[in-house]
Formats: sequence, C-alpha cells, structure tokens
Amino acid sequence: MPAAPTPASRFLAAIWGALGGDEAWLNRVEISGQGDLPSAFAVTDLAAASVGAAALAIAERMASATSHPPRVVVDRRLASLWFGFSLKPQGWTLPPVWDPIAGDYPAADGWIRLHTNAARHREAALAALGCGGERDAVAAAVRGARADELEAAIVARGGCAAVMRSLAAWADHPQGRTVAAEPLVLIDKREPVVAAKRPIDPSRPLAGVRVLDLTRILAGPVATRFLAAYGADVLRLDPPVWEEPSVAPEVTLGKRCARLDLKDAGGRARFLALLAEADVIVHGYRPGALDALGLGEVERRRARPGLVDVSLDAYGWSGPWAGRRGFDSLVQMSAGVAAEGMRRFGKDKPTPLPVQALDHATGYFLAAAAVRGLTERATSGAASSRRLSLARVAALLANEPIEANAPFAAVDEGDFAPEIESTDWGPARRFRPPAAVDGAPMLWARPACRLGAAPPTW
Repeated sequence: MPAAPTPASRFLAAIWGALGGDEAWLNRVEISGQGDLPSAFAVTDLAAASVGAAALAIAERMASATSHPPRVVVDRRLASLWFGFSLKPQGWTLPPVWDPIAGDYPAADGWIRLHTNAARHREAALAALGCGGERDAVAAAVRGARADELEAAIVARGGCAAVMRSLAAWADHPQGRTVAAEPLVLIDKREPVVAAKRPIDPSRPLAGVRVLDLTRILAGPVATRFLAAYGADVLRLDPPVWEEPSVAPEVTLGKRCARLDLKDAGGRARFLALLAEADVIVHGYRPGALDALGLGEVERRRARPGLVDVSLDAYGWSGPWAGRRGFDSLVQMSAGVAAEGMRRFGKDKPTPLPVQALDHATGYFLAAAAVRGLTERATSGAASSRRLSLARVAALLANEPIEANAPFAAVDEGDFAPEIESTDWGPARRFRPPAAVDGAPMLWARPACRLGAAPPTW
C-alpha cells in the first residue's frame, strides 16, 4: 500500500506541478529525518519540499548527461536550519538583523508591524507618525492611531507596514482573494529561438550558466545562492549606496557582487551589455519599476533573446496591492500567519513563523523555476518568464496547519561542515548542505563577499 501523503509530499507535488514538471520525477526525491520547527504551520515540511524542488530541477537537468536519472535526498533538519542563518562566524559578530524601531506595535484597534531597516522606510514611518526616532515615542504614537489608517499613511509615503489580519480577514480581503486565485508560478513562454546547445557537466550541472541577480533581501539572494552551488556564474548588481550588513555574509556565498546605477544612462547601457551575455535574470523589483527605467521585459528580451526571466514580488502580481512594497515579516502579518500563531499558542502579541520561511521557500522556488526554464529552453528553444510572490507562498503554507511539533535537538557541531569559509568579514562555518543530488555535490567556489567587491563584468 502506498504511503499516505505527508505535508512535505503535498508541498513538493504542488511546487513541481506549478513549475510544469513531470509528475514521475517526484519519485526521485527522498526526504529524510524527523522533527519540526515550532510553528502553527508545517514550516519544516515546506523547507524540505522547497529545497527538494530546487534539487529535483537540478537532477532533471542532469538527466540528459547521465546514464541513470539522479536521485535527490533532502535532510529536513538541515533544510530547516538553512531557513535561518547558515553561517557561524568564527571570532566576529554579525550586526543586528533589525533596525531599533522595527517591530510589532499595538495600535488603538489592533497590531501593526513597522519595517524600517532601510533609511527611506524609517523616514516614511516617522513622518506618518509625526514623532522622533526613539522606540518609546514610536510606541506612544502608534497607540494613538488606528492600525488601518496608519498602514495606509506609511505606505502612501513609500514606507513599509502591515496590519495584523486573521486568516479569515485576509481570505475576505480584496488582495487576499486575488492572491488565492493566482497560480503558484505564473509562466509565460515565448517563441522558440535558436540557441547554441551547451554540454552539461553532470558534476557541475550549471557550469557555464550566467545569472544576473537584481535581488535584495531575502528570497532572490537565496535563489541565486542555490544556483551558484551548482556552478552558475552569478553576478549580483546593487545600487551605489545599498548595503545589507546583517545578511550579506549569509547570501553572497558563491557570487560576485558589483554596483551599477540603473538610474544613470551609462549604468543602463552597461546592464544591457551584461544581459546580452546572460542566460538567466532574477529580479525582485515591484511591478513596473524596471519598465519605468526603460528596462522592461520587451527591452530585456530584445537585449537577450532566449532569456530565462525569473521575478518575484511581495503581494502578488494582480489586485490592488500588486505594487505594494513588502517583506516576509509584513506578509506574515497581512496574510494571517502571525495572527494564527498568536491564537494557536495563546500569546498576547503577534506570533510569526520561527524563521522567514516565506522568503526562503520562495527563494528555492525561484531557483527551481530558473533551472526548469533552462531545461525547457535546451529542449524546445523557448524563452520564458516565471513569476512568484511571497503572498502566494503564504497561501500555500496556510493550507497546511500542524497540530503537534516534534522538536529538533539543539544545534551541535555535527550540523556544520568541517570547512572554514574565508568570508570578507572573517572566518566562518556553514551548516552542511541540506540536499544531496547523485553525482553533483552542493558546493560554492567563492566565499561570501561584500557588496560592490567586484567590477560589473562577466
């Protein structure tokens, strides 16, 4: 008798089906280990399934160059650990993850989360509140405001905030209904183009693949980190003054990082020259943002016919919030995840997931989408665009509540790979890879580096 479906197997089938993968490949994946991250939802199953989907896309790509279809084994414990921070500094310390005033605040009629890590988002929140930047002053100002009105005022100023809504309230919200109706992956295939066939090295199945990374915190960088692990040449491009001090050591692993000002004519020309030699672009700009710079999809395809174009946004690609700025922690508030955690565990404040699972899961989905795009292009010549959103991944997770958690044991030395990574900040260790694909080890040729450490060249 076949084994009963598990949350992990259901997630994997949903992801692989949304990517257009052949269902027969699902039998090539084994998820090993026991235990769960503490959550009201099946977060560990989502971690294992999303890593598994990305690794399965690698195995599928390798199949044309191997005598036997490779198998994939995912360690659910390690997959869960990689959904947090994979890096353990040796003799140095990572900066704080959050700005001093970022966080959840009680308003006059509910809870609201302020996301203020970027200076412009902090300024927008303080302007809407009409107060100084001390946390006590912010808390007092929020207590006197209605949550919905404050959210709208901050968003109108270009900031980032989210009212805590229940699962039911989000399901009834115009954006919640829109997101629920969207597919998990929006795929748009283009007319085939003539492309030179590149031999695949089964031990480094993405060797020779050039990836332009225009993403920032956090899903996109997770995706391109995964692609680099299998040999892709990833070039990350950031604006001149952008920094991510708390996460750059985590997500620049395996990449080269350069700066380019896309608001400048010279920067755009250089970008198009880089794009002309790329195979994949991964970007996380809000809908219409690249179009406003003259770098919309038409221009990208003109520069590089056959491009695999992969993108993400926060709140979905249609509906009234399609252009809204957002991050994992905000989507958890909007989409009912934090409220359900609060209800389920009897807490007196928003209770989000134990890790930024929407970001990480979406990152692996993006990586799988990119690899499947390359595989399909190799067989049919078809270019494609593939779009995902954090809110749609939240909807997938919300359908898998979990009644009981079987906690993992505490992290110990056995969870880390033995190698020392010489990052730009100092030596560090990483968790062992969360997945194994027959014949293709997950490894990175470059240590984590500072943003802007390389020139914008291939």
